[in-house]
Amino acid sequence: MWSRRRDRVEDAVRTDAAQAASALTLHLQAGGGLVPVPVTGLALAAGEVAFADVQCSAARFYGTDVDYPASTGYFEHHPTFGRRWVSNRRLDARRHQEAEDAALPQWRDHTAARVVLTSAGVRLLPRGAREWMPFDHALLTGVTAEPPTVVLSYSTCAPLLLSGPAAPWLGVAIKHIHHHRAGY
Repeated sequence: MWSRRRDRVEDAVRTDAAQAASALTLHLQAGGGLVPVPVTGLALAAGEVAFADVQCSAARFYGTDVDYPASTGYFEHHPTFGRRWVSNRRLDARRHQEAEDAALPQWRDHTAARVVLTSAGVRLLPRGAREWMPFDHALLTGVTAEPPTVVLSYSTCAPLLLSGPAAPWLGVAIKHIHHHRAGY
């Protein structure tokens, strides 16, 4: 019963998010603009305007160095050879493969975050962090929106994934800002 109720709530939230993104698209296509919103806790640069202050789930896409685990095995007390180390090659091979797989590029650092969309970029404050992470529109190379997520690609850092009810609206707004910054 709880599962069905939760599914209905999630479906309603997804529908509302899609409708908000569609409404923003129509508004922008009709010549409208993004409406400034007040933000607290974030110092904006001179001339920088905030357009959204929302909560999202965020993640980054990158790989890491492989951190191979120590060799596994056990000490054996052999009657002839005495005490000696016997390695477990199968377990070592499996653990090495797992370490290599874990190092492959993938979505990492999943966290809830406060996201402020400004005229200069996306400002991200992960839960528990004290410093804002800036993702400037000038470095943006691509926006991929697939509700309920939006992926932002940058020329100098790992892609950023934003998901949640606000993500579709953010995708439309960021595409609009990027489009106008590029002078199309």
